[in-house]
Amino acid sequence: MAPVLRVNEIFHSIQGESTHAGRPCVFVRLTGCPLRCVWCDTAYAFHEGTPMSVEAIVERVVSYGCPLVEVTGGEPLAQPRSIELMGALLGQGLEVLLETSGALPIGAVPPGVRRIVDVKCPGSGESHRNLWENLDGLREGDEIKFVVASRADYDWAKDVFRERGLAAKAPVLFSAVREDLDPGLLGSWVLEDRLPVRVQIQMHKVLWPDAVRGI
Repeated sequence: MAPVLRVNEIFHSIQGESTHAGRPCVFVRLTGCPLRCVWCDTAYAFHEGTPMSVEAIVERVVSYGCPLVEVTGGEPLAQPRSIELMGALLGQGLEVLLETSGALPIGAVPPGVRRIVDVKCPGSGESHRNLWENLDGLREGDEIKFVVASRADYDWAKDVFRERGLAAKAPVLFSAVREDLDPGLLGSWVLEDRLPVRVQIQMHKVLWPDAVRGI
């Protein structure tokens, strides 16, 4: 029997986050996540999904003719066969990104996959789930992301950034929770503190503000 994953959606869009923001990208959103961040904007992926073989997923991705693909969720690593999927995508010569919550080990992710690792701030309600060992095993091409909902979150993220020497590990992204924090205010704090991070917005939500899925 062919390896099967539960897939919430596959779609072609503009990458809205990370240092790859603005690039056309195919997204493979897998079903399931062990976390329940209070500001989550993809809760529909917690349970909804269709079984698909790795081969069928890869065929669908390749059909878009786009060289960049991101495996996301939910939490893609909650499905162990996501590792096989990423390997198969690399085997097609694609540039592969992984968006992960940072709560599950990333060591088994195939070399060549660019891992975007969240660090959950207290405002998410899930900061106790951060797997700090992940930050010690980062490699070239990986990125670290903090989603910030308040000044308290910002101060916490700033302390983690400095205390753990993250500037030397990977590009670090600070993103404001759209409904809770003005991204301009976040940018002002970063400037005031001379913090060497990248402030980002969710570009896809600027391009298509009324869309809920498939962006």
